[in-house]
Amino acid sequence: MKLSYDPRYNIAYLRLKEKTTGVETIRVSEELNVDAAPDGTIYGIELLNANEQLFGQDSGFLVVINEALGERKEIALRPDR
Repeated sequence: MKLSYDPRYNIAYLRLKEKTTGVETIRVSEELNVDAAPDGTIYGIELLNANEQLFGQDSGFLVVINEALGERKEIALRPDR
């Protein structure tokens, strides 16, 4: 899994799997696209207007929670954090 952010276009992309042939982009809303295969496999999630969506919640941190172990890790999305 990989989360990338391009500040030039204000787009973030969460890649779950490498795209293969047959993957289509589904526009869910003005700010959300999902790349999916016909069998329902999700390959990626694209956030448009990403800075508002990513930095507005959780004080600009990506919060990763391992529910099985009860562990929580916060990763700053901005270098000044």
